[in-house]
Amino acid sequence: MPCLGGEYVVSEETAPRQREWRPQIYRKCTDTAWLLLFFLFWTGLVFIMGYAVVAGAAGRLLFGYDSYGNVCGKKNSPVEGAPLSGQDMTLKTHMFFMNSCNPEIKDMRLGSTTLCVSSCPEEQLSTLEEIQLFADTNGSFLCVYSLNSFNYTQSPNAGSLCPRLPVPPSKSFPLFNRCIPQTPECYSLFASVLINDVDMLHQILRGIMSGRDTILGLCILALALSLAMMFIFRFITTLLVHIIISLVILGLFFVCGVLWWLYYDYTIDLSIELDTERENMKSVLGFAIVSTIITAILLVLIFVLRKQIKLTVELFKVTNKAVSSSPFLLLQPVWTFAILIFFWVLWVAVLLSLGTAGSAQVIEGGRVEFTPLLGIRYLWWYHLIGLIWTSEFILACQQMTIAGVVVSWYFNRNKNDPSDHPILSSLSTLLCYHQGTVVKGSFFIPLVRIPRVILMYIYDTLKDKNAYTATAINGTALCTSTKDSLKILSRNSNHFTSVNCFGDFVIFLGKVLVVYFTVFGGLMAFNYNRTLQVWAIPLLLVAFFACLVAHSFLSVFETVLDALFLCFAVDMETNDGSSQKPYFMDQEFSSFVKKINKSNNAGAERDKDSLRNEEGTELRPIVR
Repeated sequence: MPCLGGEYVVSEETAPRQREWRPQIYRKCTDTAWLLLFFLFWTGLVFIMGYAVVAGAAGRLLFGYDSYGNVCGKKNSPVEGAPLSGQDMTLKTHMFFMNSCNPEIKDMRLGSTTLCVSSCPEEQLSTLEEIQLFADTNGSFLCVYSLNSFNYTQSPNAGSLCPRLPVPPSKSFPLFNRCIPQTPECYSLFASVLINDVDMLHQILRGIMSGRDTILGLCILALALSLAMMFIFRFITTLLVHIIISLVILGLFFVCGVLWWLYYDYTIDLSIELDTERENMKSVLGFAIVSTIITAILLVLIFVLRKQIKLTVELFKVTNKAVSSSPFLLLQPVWTFAILIFFWVLWVAVLLSLGTAGSAQVIEGGRVEFTPLLGIRYLWWYHLIGLIWTSEFILACQQMTIAGVVVSWYFNRNKNDPSDHPILSSLSTLLCYHQGTVVKGSFFIPLVRIPRVILMYIYDTLKDKNAYTATAINGTALCTSTKDSLKILSRNSNHFTSVNCFGDFVIFLGKVLVVYFTVFGGLMAFNYNRTLQVWAIPLLLVAFFACLVAHSFLSVFETVLDALFLCFAVDMETNDGSSQKPYFMDQEFSSFVKKINKSNNAGAERDKDSLRNEEGTELRPIVR
C-alpha cells in the first residue's frame, strides 16, 4: 500500500495517547525526509551514470589505444584533424610502444608513439629488414601506419617512423594487452614510467582491471565460504563452536605470519626498484600491522567470553527454531546477493567510464590526446559514497524484512499456526512505510560502525540493529526506535545480554573467518604480479566485497538473534506470565531463559559468598 504521508490504522485506536510496546498495532510512514534525500542522491548518481556513458570510453582503458586515438581491438570512428584515426583495429589487440628503451622516455612521460599491433615481437629485431620480415610474417606492423611495410627499408623517413633499433623482445602482459619489453634495463625504465604516468583514479582502475579475474574468483570464494558458514550455524553444536574459534585463532596467526614473511621478502628482494614494488611493500606492512592488532584484540575477546559457549549453543538452537518457522528466510541472502552483484557490476562499469571520460584533442603530428573534462576527477568520490550507502541500504532492507518476520512469529500466540506469507508481509510493510528509516539507518550505522567494528562491536552493534526491530514492532522512526530499544534493553539487560553478545560475537568470528581466508587467497594470487600492479586497492576491494557477502548471508542469524532478544525484552516488560498476561515466548524459549536465570543466580551466589568471606576476614580479630 503506498504511503502518502498519512497513517494506516489496523486497530480501533487512531491516535494513541502514549506510545507503548504494542506489536503491529499501527503503521505510518517514517523518516520520509531521508527517503527524499536518498532519491535526490540517486538522481545525482543517475546523472553521473548517464554522463559517464556519454563522455566515457571504457574500451580505451580496457584495451588500450594508440597515439592517433584508435582503440585497439575494435573499429574506430575518425577524429577530425587526425588523418590516422578512425581505423579498423579489430585484429590488432596489442599496444606497442615504439621507443620503450629510449633513455629519454622519462622526460617525455610516455610521449613515445604507441601503435596497435597484431602481436608483440618476442625476439629482438636489430635491423629494418627484420622489422619488415616480422610484418610480412605476422601481419604486425611496428612502424607508423602511414608507412607501408614494403617501404620500411627504402623510405628516407623510416628512421623517424619506425622504432629505434634494436627493438627489444617483448611479450603481452595481462595489463591491458601492452607489449612489455623483456630485457632488464628496458623493463625497469619502461615499467616505472608506465606506472607513474597515471593519476590515482587510473591506478585504481588499472589495479582492478588487471586483476579482474582474480577479484571475481575471490568473490566466488567468499560466497562459498559464506554458504559453508551458514550451514554450520544452521546445525551448530558446541563442537562446531569450538572448531570455529580454533579455525579463527589458527587463521589469524597464519595470516599474520604470512604477511610479515611477505614484508620481509619484499625488503630483501627489491631486484627492480619500481614504485609498484615499494607501494606493495608499504601495503603489506600496513596489512600486517592491522592484522596483528585485530588478532590481539580478538584473542582477548575470545578469552574473556569463552565461558559462554554452552549457553550460546542453546541460544542458537532457539534462533534456529525461529528460522525453521519460516524456512525461506535462508533464501533472503540469495536475492540480496543477486541485487548486490548487479549493483556492483553497474558501479564498476560506471567507474570505468568515469576514468576515461574526456574529449579528444589533436596535437602536433596528427596525434590525439584525451583530456579529462572539468571536474570529472572529483565525481568518483560521489560515486564511491553511492557504493557504500546503497550497499548498506540493500543489506538493511534484508535486516528489516527478517526482523519483521521474527516479530510476527514471536508475538503469535499459536506458534503452530504461523501467519501466511510472513516474508512478503514484512517486505510489503517495509516498502510501504519504513524505507526512509532503512535509508537513514544505512547512512548513519556505517559511519559509527567503521571505527568501532572491533572494539565496540559486542555491545553497540546490538543497539543499532535493534532499532530496526523496534521499527518492525511499533512502526516508529529510526531515532525514536533507537531510543525506545535502548530504554527497554537497559531495563531488561540482566537476563541474557552476555550470552546474546557472545552469540553475536561467534557470528562475527564467522565473518572474520570468511574475510580473512578470502584476503589471504588474494594475497597469494596478487603476489605473483607484484611488479606491474599496485594490488592494495584490488585487495581492499576484495576485502570489502567479502565483508558484504559474509554479512549478507550470516546476518540472517544475527538479525534473528538480536530481534529475539528485543522481543523477549518487550515480552518481559509488558507481560508477567499470569493467565491474564501470559508470555508470548514458547516452552523451549522459556526453558532457555530458566537456564540463563539459573546460571546468573549461581554466579550471584558465588559473588555473595566471596563478599561474605571478605567481610569475615576483615572483621575477624587478630590473634597473636
